[in-house]
Amino acid sequence: MNLYAEIINDALVIHLAEDRLDAAGAIRFKDRMRELTEQPAPHVVLDLSQVTFLDSSGLGALVSVMKELGPRRRLELAGLRPHVEKVLHLTRMNTVIRIHPDVDHAVGRLRDVG
Repeated sequence: MNLYAEIINDALVIHLAEDRLDAAGAIRFKDRMRELTEQPAPHVVLDLSQVTFLDSSGLGALVSVMKELGPRRRLELAGLRPHVEKVLHLTRMNTVIRIHPDVDHAVGRLRDVG
């Protein structure tokens, strides 16, 4: 699973450099996210701009990561492609996870807030 991270404006920005988040990679995604989120940062922004397909296993992996972060660290998503955004809206996950148009918007909001 090709994930890499950087710190921007007190946010841990994790880029998923894959075109799919599905059953084939969900476990590897969760394991890699667990490793990367060991870095201390109050906000975690997951850049999904390269992901064109998300299935129920991928959605479950996102929920699992969100739960592992706990209430003190918020998972936010950025750069959703139309299919991925549609899945999040149909499942109403867009009411649980904050969604940003892109990483710049997400980290810019953090700079403006804090």
